[in-house]
Amino acid sequence: MIFFDLFFTFLKIGIFTFGGGYGMIAIIQNEVVYRHAWLTATEFTDILAVSQMTPGPIGINTATYTGYMAVLHAGYASWLAVLGSLVASFAVILLPALLMMMVLRFLLRHSGNRDVQNVLSMLSIVVVGLIAAAALSLVSPTTFGTPGLNRQFVVSLFIFAAVFILSLLPRQFNVNWFGQSIGFSRPSPIVLLLASALVGLLL
Repeated sequence: MIFFDLFFTFLKIGIFTFGGGYGMIAIIQNEVVYRHAWLTATEFTDILAVSQMTPGPIGINTATYTGYMAVLHAGYASWLAVLGSLVASFAVILLPALLMMMVLRFLLRHSGNRDVQNVLSMLSIVVVGLIAAAALSLVSPTTFGTPGLNRQFVVSLFIFAAVFILSLLPRQFNVNWFGQSIGFSRPSPIVLLLASALVGLLL
């Protein structure tokens, strides 16, 4: 039954994921798109976009939307799809929450231990790799379009480059304009998301 499959799949995703929501993305994609085929690659990309734009952690949001769509695609009614959302969301946070309470007690006692600090440093490197893998998995013909001088690919590259550059700007910076120093703030992620959606809609 799909509800048991959702529960055990997201239970496994939750316990084996380090680095929060962005670290989960590659693992969730592998499970729901490639292993179980509950979603297509395009649908998963759309879910990520919606998860990023809605309040809450992206990993839990992704689990919530994935649970809903997976149950719908299995032929169940929409009210059962809501149950699928609840099952996936509960499963993905169950074991990490329990584990975090145990780890927190250990870290409070041994926070100054050199070996503990070394282990945490190695986990940080793993997290960077998982986030990079999640980002690279989204660079596909489905999302960017077929490489070449076609509209979808060129627009995708333009939006990607613009958002990437704007995200790297300092939080506060000044620009000299005809001898006058004008202060600017780095755009918030919400502004970048809405602007990108607007550009995509217009083009």
